[in-house]
Amino acid sequence: MKNKKVLYLTQAAIIVVLYVLLTQLSNVFGLASSLIQVRFSEALCIMALFTPAAIPGLTIGCLLSNLLTGCAIPDILFGSLATLLGAFGTRAFYKLAKRKTGWLFPALLPPILSNTIIIPFVLKYAYGLGPLWLSFVTVFAGEFISCGILGSILYFALRKHIYKIWSE
Repeated sequence: MKNKKVLYLTQAAIIVVLYVLLTQLSNVFGLASSLIQVRFSEALCIMALFTPAAIPGLTIGCLLSNLLTGCAIPDILFGSLATLLGAFGTRAFYKLAKRKTGWLFPALLPPILSNTIIIPFVLKYAYGLGPLWLSFVTVFAGEFISCGILGSILYFALRKHIYKIWSE
């Protein structure tokens, strides 16, 4: 029992660290914040298919990343909420994705949709960026690149070995 808790905490901590580091790397290229965001760290949302520890790992990683990149308080709160909802949604596809690789695309939709629905309002009302319709387009595009494309690449790179490394 104790080993499962240690494994869970270790997995979550690794995801937190990776999320923060990848967000900082995105920030170096000016992609972590603003109207156009392509956070490399969002590719890690796919980790929720491999371990439930990804849910707190991604959420805390997003929270810390938003704090470290100097985001406004609404962005810190609602950005983390969007990541939490996306991680829960992806995790919901766990059993299906484990049995059928064809379920990967639907598993990528929750983080893309949660960010596309929530973040444009944050950009508009916390930062005054807009118009709102443009934020919906740019956030969707950034999330599609991060979660959809980079997340798929990460999934296919890890899927054959991840259960050996991150066994539950």
